[in-house]
Order: sequence, then C-alpha cells, then structure tokens
Amino acid sequence: MRITVSGLNHKTAPVEIREKLAFDASQAAEALSKLKTRHCQAEFVLISTCNRVELYCTSENVTANDLTEFFSEFHNLPSEDFAEFLYNYEDTDAVRHLLTVASSLDSMLAGEAQIIGQVKESYRLACATKSTGKVLNRLFHVAFATSKKVYTNTSISTGRVSIPGVAVELAGQLFNDISSAKAVVIGAGETGRLIVQHLLHVGTRDITVINRSMERGRQVAREYGIKVKEWAELDEQLVDANIAIASASVQDYLFTKDSFAAIAARRKKGMLLIIDIAVPRNFEPAVNDLEDIYLYSIDDLSAVTEQNRKARQRDIAKGMEIVSENVSEFMEWFRAKDVGPLIGQMKEEFARIGNNEIEKFFVGPRQDASCKEVMEAMVSRVVNKLLHCVIKNADMIAKEQGPAEAARLLNTIVRQAEDISSESDNNKKHEDAPS
Repeated sequence: MRITVSGLNHKTAPVEIREKLAFDASQAAEALSKLKTRHCQAEFVLISTCNRVELYCTSENVTANDLTEFFSEFHNLPSEDFAEFLYNYEDTDAVRHLLTVASSLDSMLAGEAQIIGQVKESYRLACATKSTGKVLNRLFHVAFATSKKVYTNTSISTGRVSIPGVAVELAGQLFNDISSAKAVVIGAGETGRLIVQHLLHVGTRDITVINRSMERGRQVAREYGIKVKEWAELDEQLVDANIAIASASVQDYLFTKDSFAAIAARRKKGMLLIIDIAVPRNFEPAVNDLEDIYLYSIDDLSAVTEQNRKARQRDIAKGMEIVSENVSEFMEWFRAKDVGPLIGQMKEEFARIGNNEIEKFFVGPRQDASCKEVMEAMVSRVVNKLLHCVIKNADMIAKEQGPAEAARLLNTIVRQAEDISSESDNNKKHEDAPS
C-alpha cells in the first residue's frame, strides 16, 4: 500500500491553469464519490483552494497517472494542457507535503491561517462522502496536530499573513489615500470578511459588500458596520468605486472585457483598482486593457508575498523541523501497521501446520490412542515457542532496520508457512482419496 498525492499549486502553475482544475464543494463531493465507486478499496481526500488543487490517495494499485487521468476526465480537459504543472509525491514525500501544507509552510503567505481551515473542511467533506479510511484518517489528524504545534512554537502567524491582507496592502501602495477611497467588496464568504477587516484596519470607511446571497451580505454589513447592496446593483457600485476586491465563488467570469467596457464608459475621471483574488477568477484578464482600469490577479501579489517569506525564514525553518519529526513518527506507524496482521496470519499458519502433523500421526491404529490429547498440547507448546522466537527476532529487526524490513520478513515466513500447510492439506486429500 502507498500514499500518493497529485496536484498543482501557486508555485507550479499560473492561475489560468489552477482555475481550470479547481473544484467547488459540490464538485469535490461528486469527485470523491466517483473515485470511491471506481476504487472501492482506496482512500481519497481532495483539497481545492485558490492556490492549490491536490488529490490524496492511499491504495495498492491507484497510480499518479490514474489521478491525472481523473482530473482530465472530470474537468473534460486534455491532460497535456496541465500535466507539466503537476507534482506527484509518494509515501514519505507525500506525508511531508501534506504536513507542510497544513502548517501553512507551503502557502503563498507563510503563516496564513486560512489554509488549516480549508484542509479541515476538505477532510470533513471526504468523511461525509465516506472516501477516507484508516490511513488517511490518521494522516490528516497528524497534519492538524502538526499545524497546531507549528503555530504554537513559532511566531510564523504574526503580522499580515493572509491573501486578503496582502491585497489590501497592495491597494494601499497603489492608492494615495486609501482611507478616503470608495471600496467595493465582491463576495461575503470567509475571504470577503477578511478583506473587510483589513480595509477597516487601514482606515477605509466607505465600504460596500455585495454578495449573491443578500442575507449573508447583510450579516457581514451588520457585523462590521458597512454598507450592503443587492447583487443586481454590482455594476452601478463599480461605476463609482475607487477600489474593488473580488473573491466571489463562481465558475465563469463575472465580467469580460466587453461587459466591463460599458461600466468603464460610465465612470468619471480617475482610476479603478481591481484586485481579483478569486480562483476561478471573477474578471477576465483583458479587463486590464481598458483605460484607467488596473486589474491585479492573485498571482500579481507575489512581490509582497516574497517579502513575507524572507521575513519568516527562521520560523519556516523551525516549522519544518517540527514537520520532519511528525513525518518520521507517522511513517513508523504506517510501515508498522501491517506487522500486527502478519503476526496473526503467521500464528494461524503455524497452528494449521501443527494440526496437520497431529492428524497425520494419529491415523490407523493410533487414531484412538490415549496420548492424543497430551501430544496435541505438546505440539501447541512447541509451536508457541517457535512463534515467540520469530516474533522476538522480528521486533529486533524492526528496531534496528525499521518496521518495513520486519514486515517483509514476516510476510516471507507467512507465505512459506502457507505453502507448507497447503502441501500438507493436498497430501491429506490424496491419502483420503479412495484407491
């Protein structure tokens, strides 16, 4: 059995590729159900965020190529369009990757708090669709514990460490007086809330939130004391806005260049700064070609995020030490998890060999011998002593060479014992057959 992850992220693929492979919650549930139906013995968890799409699998026979083909099939996208951007990790590397992701050490912004919530939500969805099992259940709980330990034992989460925070920081750099700007926040989910918080933190007071669900928009507006407008009023709000930050969850562009040109034509003099941090994107990139419209995507925040990473190098290094310790502990468990069942199988085969020898001995005149019960007890004691010797040596090998080597030894003994007991069974059948 192996643990595999196949995916892409902000470091390997641009946003125009990531958005093509993105899954919303309903698509993720559908994908997990399809995978579990197709590979009923395997385990799956799918993580899809603005910066990454990753499919984790534990299986005997599902390969990275199978996962790539599934991405292609589900999104109706030729694999050659995205395969070069994928990374594939197995076993120790896959475990290290997940723990690094969950601890925000692989994030665009090291220390950002959103990723652990997204990983937990992805795991909850997998549990709800019953696509997880013993291995991934343990692995993801180790990832949660690792994240907590990294946040507790480093200062990696201090400062501005969220994509919404960096978006507002960029707006502050590009807009002379952000406190007097009219800001429109598109989307009232968790990301939208963070955008509002950061805008208020830098002194912006004229903030309007617009969301497809008016009720959710009203909740955010009440909570932060800002304005809220109906979704149908989005165009009108953008006519007067100075800054728009978008994070709405949609599958297609809210605005193309042509549709936004009509809004741009109605605007008075002055630039409109649009920061689109949604994946899939809310604005067609060509909107940036319109006069006085400046459009930035999530990938355009890279300069600010690189500054963040350099400032946190010491915390990142300390966090990776914690990750490495937890990877080793998990892999010890993973390699050893098959030893127990193998010992059980070995006991059964040894007992079967002993029983076969007893039956072979007590035939004919000896069939009703009074010593049969004593002999059975003696053979059982011999078998148990031999088992004890084997188990003791397996334990020694596990300590000196690792659980995987011990499992290989026990597996070899079990296979040989099966051959011996099968041979005895076959011989017995021939002896019992009428001549």
